[in-house]
Amino acid sequence: MLDDRKTAILRAIVEEYIATAQPVGSAHIANSNEFAVSSATVRNDMAALEREGFLSHPHTSAGRIPTDKGYRFFVDNLVPNGTLGTLDQAKVGSFFESAHFRLEETLQRTSTLLTQLTNYASVVIGPSVEVAVVRSVQLVRLSSHHITVVVVLSNGVVENEQIEIGIDTSDDDISNANTKLQKMMSSTPLRDVAKHRTFNQNSFDVVAQLCERVFASLDRTRNDETFFVGGAAQMAEAFDAVEIVRNVLHTLEQQYVVVTLVRDMLNRGLSVAIGAEHGVEPLSACSVVLAPVIADGETVGTVGVLGPTRMNYPQALATVELVSDRLGRRLTEN
Repeated sequence: MLDDRKTAILRAIVEEYIATAQPVGSAHIANSNEFAVSSATVRNDMAALEREGFLSHPHTSAGRIPTDKGYRFFVDNLVPNGTLGTLDQAKVGSFFESAHFRLEETLQRTSTLLTQLTNYASVVIGPSVEVAVVRSVQLVRLSSHHITVVVVLSNGVVENEQIEIGIDTSDDDISNANTKLQKMMSSTPLRDVAKHRTFNQNSFDVVAQLCERVFASLDRTRNDETFFVGGAAQMAEAFDAVEIVRNVLHTLEQQYVVVTLVRDMLNRGLSVAIGAEHGVEPLSACSVVLAPVIADGETVGTVGVLGPTRMNYPQALATVELVSDRLGRRLTEN
């Protein structure tokens, strides 16, 4: 456990390095008004922090920089309750008050908003089709043997399924089945559609058979989450090493890698993963800050930012928390 002075020195170094991206020397810390000790004392404490793994010592500089362990201690113990400036709060409020778009466009614009507020790459994962609510159902005859089921969902997605029917199925049968399905499925989450499969498959009722086939065609697991990554260009500006930039940009292009990273963090209960903690080696120079999106009491998505390990954690945490809250409220209203 660090004593109060070493803790204060570590905090000062982390905050200075986040602000300047330059190694921090003992003289700079000692000359600040916060410490009434000599440069030698600060230098000894910095050496101790280095031995304990909180700081590292670049060969080209007499100053120190935080390690992943140092950032972790900072995030877990020292990060103040960050708040956004008045202008940024107003920007978030104005965005969601006017965000009357289809779900995909709202999420895409949310990713852009996160990047604008933090200058980091953004990750937004929205509700899957499974949690979308059925708005309307329409049965359309294609031929004497086939109909198409068209289901319009609350997130703007349209599902189409083709079903084979008997040659003796009349237009009235299709119309009656359509009416029955509309009553049963309207305002129901798509994932709950199987609960309505109460018809007797051996029934001679043509309408009941049609309804059963519609439910059977829709009763499957879907994993098509809506996913957006924004601000990749900002990541190119965050690192000096070309190889790091190349690895980061290449990884951000691989949706399954980023989605897996997010899921793994959430499964481990992590809202902040620093450096190698998230387990994706090409992103080992990056940190990820996440917050769940909650609508109607359920977690329906995730928002987050990805930036260099020297990211401004207080600002990132405050931004992600505010945007996730406002996005959740918008989805609840929709």
